[in-house]
Amino acid sequence: MEPVLNVLSNGLRVVTCRMPAVESVAIGLWVGVGGRHEEAGLSGISHYIEHLLFKGTRTRSASAISRAIEGRGGDFNAFTQEDATCYYVRMAARQGDVAFSILTDMYRNPRFAVADVDSEREVIRDEILMYRDQPAQVAEDRLGELLWAGHPLGRPLVGSPASLDRIKRGDIVTYKTAGYVPSSTVLAIAGWVDHDRWLSRVEKAFSDLPVRSAPCCEAVTDGVLQQCVGLLAKESEQAHLALGFRVFGRDDSRRHALKVLSVVLGENMSSRLFQVIREKHGLAYAIQSCTSHFAETGSLVITAGVEPDKVRRVLTLIFRELRKMAERPVGGRELQRAKDYLTGQVRLGLESSGRQMNWAGEAVSAYGRFISPEEVIAAIEQIRVEQVQAIARYVFRSARASLAVVGPGLAEGQESKFEEWIQCGLA
Repeated sequence: MEPVLNVLSNGLRVVTCRMPAVESVAIGLWVGVGGRHEEAGLSGISHYIEHLLFKGTRTRSASAISRAIEGRGGDFNAFTQEDATCYYVRMAARQGDVAFSILTDMYRNPRFAVADVDSEREVIRDEILMYRDQPAQVAEDRLGELLWAGHPLGRPLVGSPASLDRIKRGDIVTYKTAGYVPSSTVLAIAGWVDHDRWLSRVEKAFSDLPVRSAPCCEAVTDGVLQQCVGLLAKESEQAHLALGFRVFGRDDSRRHALKVLSVVLGENMSSRLFQVIREKHGLAYAIQSCTSHFAETGSLVITAGVEPDKVRRVLTLIFRELRKMAERPVGGRELQRAKDYLTGQVRLGLESSGRQMNWAGEAVSAYGRFISPEEVIAAIEQIRVEQVQAIARYVFRSARASLAVVGPGLAEGQESKFEEWIQCGLA
């Protein structure tokens, strides 16, 4: 990786990663606007716009866009996050001009035809209903509502059928105009690239856009409440658990120790939760943990699908493992295995131009600078056993915990029972 970062006079950032051994180019157009920038009445509008940018521009139809990319063997997609939206293409390096031209056209000249707005509303409605048929997804969405109650971070990125119905074409144009500005935009390009040539292309395509302020969002403060338990009765074969702990943001130096803790706890088949819940007791096919961070807040989340009558037993075993991590230092060998896993995943994950682009774009969009893999690896290698234990003591407290359960046999009034289990389990 040979990263180079430049900032245009209007604030748009360009980062390239040269990979001489590959014959592809991956281009990611990152816009620093997502679910957390939305008003409650327009929940899901960022994701809505993501869909609509593929529906055509003033000079290209939707089919022309897809044929131009897929007809040349390229991959083309997008995703919406809480604080960013990304559109990306991966193609043969000699087709890079085509990919860039289309991404630029989508960003600058979306058609937003009324017919497309109406038809895509129905497509997204089906997407929402699809997710509602997935109890594990419902549990995770419910957990977000508990962790950040009443805050945009707690709302599903796809919105709801009711919010979709409220969003009109004028809202879409206004929101896109305010959010898709140079100061909130990053172009990340990785693969067989020459930085100077790509910088020249970007300047020609975007330098005429005026300087405008990036959109703001509501911060998570101590005043944003966290709720303890959310239950939802749903006919399914399993009960799905999502246990989350609200933590610090992405700039906190403890984030690396938290990631190591999560690996020890539940991010692979060697982890404690996998070995105890699945291997030893056979109580779940899948159980895992993960971490996520935003500017000022974050979470550590444990998810599992279990038989409905095994919920309390599984929670008891999970709480036991959390207490162990807070009460006893992680062994030296176990700590080193977790570090080796993380550093190996970093290296393996950057072998393709698409992954390099994603790494660079996400770093520059979130941190305003390129963060090298070596910097992250060095930070992981420095983590000590006492740091992991300290972060476990900080995180695994009932005051930080929220639990969502989705499955059969749940009823109103049972929340107090689950709250009692959490209090006892994390005492």
